Amino acid sequence: MSKKFSIFLSVLFCAFIGGMSVISLFLPDQDFSPLENRYLQKPPKLSVENLGNGTFMEDAEDYVSDHILGRDFWVAAKAWSERLSGKRENEGVYFAAKDTLINRVKDPDPDKLDQDMGYLDALVGNVSAPVYFGLIPSAAELWRDRLPAGAPTADEKAVIDRLYFSTGASTIDMYSALSPHSGEDIYYRTDHHWTSLGAFYGANAIFQALGMEPLRLEDYQKTTVTHQFNGTSFSTSGVRWLPPDQIDTYVPDKGIQVTSYFKGTPEAGSLYVDRWLAEKDKYSYFLGGRQPLCVVEKEGSDGPKVLVIRDSYSDSLAPFLTERFSQVHLFDPRDNLTSIKGYVEQHDIDIVLVLYSFANFTTDKNLFVLAR
Repeated sequence: MSKKFSIFLSVLFCAFIGGMSVISLFLPDQDFSPLENRYLQKPPKLSVENLGNGTFMEDAEDYVSDHILGRDFWVAAKAWSERLSGKRENEGVYFAAKDTLINRVKDPDPDKLDQDMGYLDALVGNVSAPVYFGLIPSAAELWRDRLPAGAPTADEKAVIDRLYFSTGASTIDMYSALSPHSGEDIYYRTDHHWTSLGAFYGANAIFQALGMEPLRLEDYQKTTVTHQFNGTSFSTSGVRWLPPDQIDTYVPDKGIQVTSYFKGTPEAGSLYVDRWLAEKDKYSYFLGGRQPLCVVEKEGSDGPKVLVIRDSYSDSLAPFLTERFSQVHLFDPRDNLTSIKGYVEQHDIDIVLVLYSFANFTTDKNLFVLAR
């Protein structure tokens, strides 16, 4: 390579970087990235304190990265380069078999687990209603055969068994309910949630633990509401070459009354919210997405009332729960610090169900609410 050509390439590279920087500087800022399904970094705040502790430079770097011209293209290009280089993971998401993206699940902190199980047992002692505890294994556990060879991920079953053995709550064996169906579409390929089919099997595990009659899949007609769902694993990984998922429903919403508390006050809700099917976050089609509290009632039902201390997996589970419960109270500790003991007494709750996905339970910082 001649000296002149080397200089030319250097000048061209600098011009490209400089041009990208200048254009990006004058582009209007975006608050939210629909493709990545997350809020973007805001402009850094300049202060003596932020300069001293390094926060300003960290925020500035994130801001430039989030607002660079053509960011969606560069995110996808990075994922492609990782794949072409032989890597089978990007941003904590495995490129798995059968066009599947599977989130890596880290080994949980045993001290945190012990503390959180203490909160759970405090709940058992605080309320008069029986308390049931269920952990939903992730796709990384039940779809291990799809993972790249040697891909590290937590031994979820071993941890779940240990936690079940240690608690005073009654337990729900979600693993045994889902494992026989691991060859079916019980999780989304581009998202970390279980599908409506997975939620069906999970609901029957709950009913079995409670001594209730299980549901029969043949009694329902599957309805596909979209074929264009690209979930959180799609957003995080940068992968853009996989076909999207479909979202199905089984339980009709007739005779169902939903009261949502998105802003802390009651408002009319719905079991299925169609407007979300036009958005990137299509999983929010179930109940309308994250909210501190949601109460689902079935007209004419004489079943018991259940309080579900939950994460987002229960959004697609709720329709099946309406088949056996007269009221389903969905309580999200991430946004709701209400006393659970007081709530159970106030609403005459018959059964308390603490139901989490394994990954969320082992990382949630709000489980102290269980003991309130």
